[in-house]
Amino acid sequence: MNRFIALRFGLFLVVAMGAGHVARAQDPSRPPLYPPAAPPVTDSTLAPISQRVFANPSVLGMGPSKGLIVRYERTPRFGVQSEAQVVGIRSYNGQVDKNAHLSIKGYIPAWNRPHLKVVVGLSYEREEFKFKGPATTDYELYRNIENKGLKSIASQVVVLRPINEVHWFLARVKGELSGDYNSSTDLTTSDYSRFSAEAVYGWKRSPNFSWGLGFQYGYTFGRLSLYPAVLYNRTFNDRWGIEALFPARVTARYNVSESSIFYAGYTVDGYNYIVKLRNELARIDPNGAPLADKKPLRTLELRETEVKFRVRWERELLSFLWLGAEAGYRYNYAFDAFDRTNNDREKIIDSKFNGAPYAGLELFITPPRKLLEKAGVRR
Repeated sequence: MNRFIALRFGLFLVVAMGAGHVARAQDPSRPPLYPPAAPPVTDSTLAPISQRVFANPSVLGMGPSKGLIVRYERTPRFGVQSEAQVVGIRSYNGQVDKNAHLSIKGYIPAWNRPHLKVVVGLSYEREEFKFKGPATTDYELYRNIENKGLKSIASQVVVLRPINEVHWFLARVKGELSGDYNSSTDLTTSDYSRFSAEAVYGWKRSPNFSWGLGFQYGYTFGRLSLYPAVLYNRTFNDRWGIEALFPARVTARYNVSESSIFYAGYTVDGYNYIVKLRNELARIDPNGAPLADKKPLRTLELRETEVKFRVRWERELLSFLWLGAEAGYRYNYAFDAFDRTNNDREKIIDSKFNGAPYAGLELFITPPRKLLEKAGVRR
């Protein structure tokens, strides 16, 4: 805006000065003076809003935007050790025969203007476990997880506000229901509700370089927390680039062609579930007597955090349909259960999953290439 006012004011001074010289000119042999020509529409500062170039966090070479995503991920057998942190709860050592994750996500542009873009997202995710070990059916926490699974239904709103040709602002708010519920009858309380948000203010230095600073507020590290975030998107040449939202994820990109892209890096994934126990677990003291100041456990909060070191390949199948194939190694940092019945949020079970390889497949729908080319958008 300051640049816009300065240019307009400067143009006004040039016009006024030129007009003064013409009025004072007495020599008809001297050529008349005119103000400079108006700037062409390629000057984004003076062009109409519909023709101006606005900044955004994307850079050339990044993969296509995703409208509908269906993903399935599977981890083979791995060991699990669960240590009780309070009296009256048993420990568990065994194996997980199956850990599968299904997610379906959709994104709809609700408002699309050069100076403001709003996207609404809806998603459904389900994580399933199959445990194997001594007395698995008698271990209350894992029995609940096996029978009901862990689910998340979420909606989110993403707002991109380009300020000018350099600066941009990105914000996201998300609400979800997360836990072991089976039907709407289980959602009679607000226990399952979760909220997260993030915001980044950034600078677009060139079509190949955009970066920003902000924060993330959510469950990336298992528990609700606020932490700083650094966005860094850069394309170094026709092949190589990097896409990062540190510390949550950092990925190197290699563009084989317009229809084939390889990625390598890491992501930190955090989940937070509410688990309703079928049978109450009494809190007792070392002598076996019930604790007077503790209610029997009816609800647990499960905090899961894992780091994935991954390689990924995305390939265009049709002009609007892409395939994503991913594989890597998953390191589990925590799978801990906390007391949600009493107000102390005491850790009840401390669990560790052994590291294991994993693999996933994904199909996603994108805007057709021809439609993007007509709109003058490059991938």
